[in-house]
Amino acid sequence: MFKRSIGLAILIAVSLFVFFTAAKTLSFKTATIEEKVKASAPAPAKVVKKPAPVLFGIPTDTLEIVEGIVERGENLSQLLSDYNISPVSIDLLARKSKDVFNVRRISANRNYIILHARDSAQTARYFIYEPNEVEYVIYDLNGELDVRLVKREVEVVEKAIAGFIQNSLFESIVAAGGTPQLVNHFADIFAWRLNLSRLQPGDLFKLIYEEKLVNGTTIGFGEIKAAYFEHDGKPLYAIAFGPDGKKKGYYDQNGKSLKKAFLREPLEFSRISSRFSKSRFHPVQKRYKPHLGTDFAAPRGTPIRTVGEGVVLEAAYTRGNGYFVKIKHNKTYSTQYLHMAKFAKGIRRGTRVKQGQTIGYVGSTGLATGPHLCYRFWKNGRQVDALRVKLPSAHPIEKRHLAAFAAVREDIEGKMLAIDMKSIHPQELLASEKPAVAGNEEGV
Repeated sequence: MFKRSIGLAILIAVSLFVFFTAAKTLSFKTATIEEKVKASAPAPAKVVKKPAPVLFGIPTDTLEIVEGIVERGENLSQLLSDYNISPVSIDLLARKSKDVFNVRRISANRNYIILHARDSAQTARYFIYEPNEVEYVIYDLNGELDVRLVKREVEVVEKAIAGFIQNSLFESIVAAGGTPQLVNHFADIFAWRLNLSRLQPGDLFKLIYEEKLVNGTTIGFGEIKAAYFEHDGKPLYAIAFGPDGKKKGYYDQNGKSLKKAFLREPLEFSRISSRFSKSRFHPVQKRYKPHLGTDFAAPRGTPIRTVGEGVVLEAAYTRGNGYFVKIKHNKTYSTQYLHMAKFAKGIRRGTRVKQGQTIGYVGSTGLATGPHLCYRFWKNGRQVDALRVKLPSAHPIEKRHLAAFAAVREDIEGKMLAIDMKSIHPQELLASEKPAVAGNEEGV
């Protein structure tokens, strides 16, 4: 009996030892697994606070940024009405800004930014307005109030495009990387030396032009420095040249001017809707009568340009012509532009105008069924067909400037030969000179 009791006690002791040993081992393993899990788990992400941006040279760490676009009819007072700026301050600011950027010139569809305080009043500290891609105006609403007009740096880069005519000049130049504006300029340059309506598939063109950039973004184009067109295997150059600082004109490889005394058409991107005729059915008067002009259909508001230099003889309104302008170019030639929506600023009797200057905008005033321009042309006091009349060319390069022109022509010919005709996209030309830079900027 005694021996049985001792054996039972030993059995119980061994069992307890095994139990506690197993529990300890299990606990150790659990702890080890937890440590491994913790060790393998990713560290909590650190929150990195981005610094507040500096806009237009203004730190915004204590300011809220409100961006917007000016809506039609809005003025400075309305734009700042929710930002605790008094009418007295608006009036003072308007008076201070007159010689910098008049607040009345703030127009619809342009960008603006308001920087206001981070408080319940949300008082505006700065109002920044961008009238165009190059300039911006800072209206400082702190303290004594201040206005600054700043110009961004404009980089001018020389570029080139080239291609072959497929369907039309417009489609081919755009497909090569050009724009409608480049097409129009190209067409104006060659208008009097090429029949652009009779181009053939396979005709070759090349353009060297200036592209304007702000902060790496294209904002427009400068001059076409040179153009080349090959029709029926015959090459024709257009080289921009202006000796002694004079305004540049375009000349062929022989130094002859490509310009006539007049532009071929008074509108860009338009179509002829009615030609010069001795007998045409009038759509308003419902009878046949002479139509001694050329009608160009175009959207209302399209700028109308004078085809040549001259003096405004009339800028008036009549029942038939609507608002019209008549210009005397010289003793031989005069032109008239009918049915305008309105005159361009400064156009009045006695005003001297330059070729290509905007003199008015397409409308439908007078006897007109829709927006268009009726363009009329006089030679020696008699109305003639503007599209058929033979006009004098501008003067060729003077002998004393031929050597300077030859140097420019040689440079252009080298660049034209270097253009890769396999590419239809714009490419920067390899030029030894650095791109021209104009303007300055503070801030952005």
